[in-house]
Amino acid sequence: MLKSAERTLQQRITENRLAHYRPYAKQRDFHDAGADKRERLFMAGNQLGKTWAGAFEAAMHATGRYPEWWRGRRFDKPVIAWASGVTSVSTRDTVQRLMLGRPGQHGTGTIPKACVVDVQSARGTPDLADHIVVKHVSGGDSYIYLKSYEQGREKWQGETVDLVWFDEEPPDPIYTEGLTRTNATGGMVWMTFTPLKGMSDVVSRFLMAESPDRSVTSMTIDDVDHYSAEDKARIIASYPAFEREARAMGIPTMGSGRVFPVEEAAISVTPFEIPTHWPQIGAMDFGYNHPFAAVRLAWDRDADCVYVTHAFRKSETTPVVHAGAIKPWGALPDGSQWLPWAWPHDGLQHDKGSGDQLAALYKKQGLKLHSEHATHKAGGFGTEAGVTDMLERMETGRFKVFASLGEWFEEFRLYHRKDGLIVKLRDDLMSATRIGVMMLRIARKPPTEPRGPMMAMGSDFLNEVF
Repeated sequence: MLKSAERTLQQRITENRLAHYRPYAKQRDFHDAGADKRERLFMAGNQLGKTWAGAFEAAMHATGRYPEWWRGRRFDKPVIAWASGVTSVSTRDTVQRLMLGRPGQHGTGTIPKACVVDVQSARGTPDLADHIVVKHVSGGDSYIYLKSYEQGREKWQGETVDLVWFDEEPPDPIYTEGLTRTNATGGMVWMTFTPLKGMSDVVSRFLMAESPDRSVTSMTIDDVDHYSAEDKARIIASYPAFEREARAMGIPTMGSGRVFPVEEAAISVTPFEIPTHWPQIGAMDFGYNHPFAAVRLAWDRDADCVYVTHAFRKSETTPVVHAGAIKPWGALPDGSQWLPWAWPHDGLQHDKGSGDQLAALYKKQGLKLHSEHATHKAGGFGTEAGVTDMLERMETGRFKVFASLGEWFEEFRLYHRKDGLIVKLRDDLMSATRIGVMMLRIARKPPTEPRGPMMAMGSDFLNEVF
């Protein structure tokens, strides 16, 4: 009887996987971005769960069954969707299998069995569905059509749909046609793939052209829990060296185009408590449409090693929000600030709304900004000199980053050059870090005694340059 009950429970789970979906943090970030982004790219290594995330989202929109944790876009009516892969066979074996289940087991994929109304077979490829009819909670039926890139651009024209899911990287003309199909509906598209083609036209569209309609989510083998540490090491070692970054980390192959051609393991360290005798500094890079970014650095002077201990990045928010997030990094019990802040030369520009200089807006929020914008010790503020300093530190073991700073490493992986020049996109935390390293000379030790009259005087004296 017990075994029978266990089989019944397992069957219920298998036939309603959607109700039991618990995404990893990166999968959830990808879903959340759909709330206000029309185009989404989910880049991840092989076998990490990117296609599962795409299949579960397709099932949610087709059924209208959204979990309580859902913060992405919602459709309150049936949808017309396209789900696609490279070939008819690969679409059947990945996209269709994950949504529907294997042949003869329909209803064991991400679409609950109770919601599968009909499956119409396609011609030419055994067991391939032409389309799936799905019951929507509103009472109508959604339609998911299976397509492939090998059909050619012409087969992607003419229709109007709400959703398009590309599993594996599509050719740019196919992507453009798919996106166009959603124009009239205000729909959206998403892609789930491992970027084995490097900086292709499709990847460049997302990484090298800023747009408020697009988002990129990257997931590495370190972001998943279904492999042990030993399994992860074995898997990474099994890949050819030239494919490891793409297959394990979801990083487009950039070769000599990477600004920092350094392995993450060489700079990543487990977070630890910073000794009180190490000087520290905050550094920021201004932004609104492109993100504002800030980092906190600690400097082991004896070893001349810099540690990135904190990172913050946020777009389309004001200095009040930014300051609220980073002031705790240098807060004293009495509410005052001890952490010195370095800032770039564009902080001298005036805010269009208030008319104040950008740097002044952050001073008004109580942050201890340096009196002048960041410069190298010998003068000037050239980017290449700062980048070279960071790279030399990385190569000689004098630059480390707390492993918990996921957003910092995302930028580090994609920071690259084109035609010899650094691409100034998605580089906000890199820029803030460069500014902080440039201005290490103003780093200060945190106060170690309670603030009294003498301490207050000493602090003001030490920081009179601010």
